[in-house]
Amino acid sequence: AALARWDGLGACRLLAGPEAGGEAGAGDGAAPSAPTGRATALASERGLLLERLRPEISLSSLPQAKAMLEAAETVRRLWVPVTDESPFETLAARTERQAARMRETAGPLVLPLVENALAVRRDLLGDAARPDSERVLLHGAFRQTKVLAGERLPWLAVGPEPVIGERAYDVARLARDRLEDLVASDGGASAARRRVAKLADALDLDRDRVQGWSHFRATAAGVAALAAGRRQEGETLLEFAAWL
Repeated sequence: AALARWDGLGACRLLAGPEAGGEAGAGDGAAPSAPTGRATALASERGLLLERLRPEISLSSLPQAKAMLEAAETVRRLWVPVTDESPFETLAARTERQAARMRETAGPLVLPLVENALAVRRDLLGDAARPDSERVLLHGAFRQTKVLAGERLPWLAVGPEPVIGERAYDVARLARDRLEDLVASDGGASAARRRVAKLADALDLDRDRVQGWSHFRATAAGVAALAAGRRQEGETLLEFAAWL
């Protein structure tokens, strides 16, 4: 939410839900050049006063091609290799919770898609268990609406859900931005695969791994939306997942 500071300058207030822990302030203490919104004050037990950001202007306000280019450059600068122990959960742990929820709530009509997504996850995590696999601190919820116009840098990311894992997982959520437009377009399936390929190439990532995580994350989100009664959203997400 936008608000004015005591000195008359603009700021942005970030509120965390009751379940949020210390991760809400993951951007605090970042390097001065890091494209992450930094906390300037504690607004309440569940709120942080962020540096001067413009919450009314996110990457979603830009044309799609420009927004994806800026998003790729922003997320690239966010990623930090992790070599020591970290307080944040691993990708295996986070996606295991998502997998468990899918198994519990998926209806019979979407079960084949869920089983495929679970198999893709197993393969991706099996490869990630190799000694030379990536261990990177990820944003965890990166998408266009999480990147706001700033002053220290043109674009700054907010609202992280930090997780330790491979970069392809972070890109997977970005791949389905403006999904309604994609679904409504002619040749949506081929356009979705092209988008995934372009994102992977722009960030020097393996196309198959970005596509795999995009499939898993869209399936998990679609099943969750259906379980919550958001039928149209769920069906759109599952259609995207099926394309991949």
